[in-house]
Amino acid sequence: MALAFLPALARMAVCGGTHGNELSGVYVVQEMERQRKEKGADTWPIPITTLLSNPQAVKECRRYIDTDMNRCFNRATLSSPIADSSAYEVRCAQELNNLLGPKGSTDATDMICDLHNTTSNMGLTLIHYTSNDWVTLHICKYLQTKITKVPVRVLVLDFPISDAYNLESVSKHGFTIEVGPQPHGVVRADIYIVMKEAVDLTIDWIHKFNSGMVFEGGDVEAFKFIKSVDYPRDPETRSLTAAIHPQLQDKDFCLLKRGDPLFFTFSGETVKYEEDETLHPFFINEAAYYEKASCVKDDPGLVIEAGKEGRDAAPAVLWPLRLDRACTN
Repeated sequence: MALAFLPALARMAVCGGTHGNELSGVYVVQEMERQRKEKGADTWPIPITTLLSNPQAVKECRRYIDTDMNRCFNRATLSSPIADSSAYEVRCAQELNNLLGPKGSTDATDMICDLHNTTSNMGLTLIHYTSNDWVTLHICKYLQTKITKVPVRVLVLDFPISDAYNLESVSKHGFTIEVGPQPHGVVRADIYIVMKEAVDLTIDWIHKFNSGMVFEGGDVEAFKFIKSVDYPRDPETRSLTAAIHPQLQDKDFCLLKRGDPLFFTFSGETVKYEEDETLHPFFINEAAYYEKASCVKDDPGLVIEAGKEGRDAAPAVLWPLRLDRACTN
């Protein structure tokens, strides 16, 4: 396998509170800021910016004030003119883009870790946008090797960067660290510990990379976003007419095949999965998605499905890692 040489990562940002009621990331950022205050600028082997992305939402312990900030980082929104009527989160997103970007530029921060919680039983899920980012894929592989408390899964959205709407897309590399299950507005110690370990190991990998350590090529088992599925709803009121079926609840990333229970209607009927394509659902019964009234790719509904890329009953595709050696030039 050929060697690939990439520049050292000079700047990193760890962001919490993009959704103000997802508290593990808020407390990880606050703990990192406490460590910096106590130990000084040399707390970590690389310069790290720590920040609360949506401070007003954090203060009010709400997901957002005006609009979902984690849909505000596509280029169209980042370049839109700011007016008096502009959403608070759009203003914040443009400020963050100026601070950590600009998105797509050579001046952008090398690595952003955006910290999130989900009410779904997803363990630790690493979400990023492209299968061609060798640095991010190697970090994902490293975390899968080192973290044993919970399953560590990789989700590739594979959107064009211009359409990518999450905060980490502002950086040259980066990913969302999604950990659950945890109720919104609550911090659980076990979930916090997993998130903090993921951040610490990411910093550790970057330090090794910058020091010239050789990383062998290999494979990363990943899930690829396929589509989203909304709850059954009343056609007039758009209110829910069913809940997640008990046999599917908490079965994130497990195999879903034709005939399996999907929803349980409030009148007592089972709605089954009727498609031939075998998939692996995730973000099952995520509380924040109850407000979503339609299932569209950019705004997921209650059940997001992914075709698993791995060695099992689903179609198997493995992302190749071609980065073999770090370069500090």
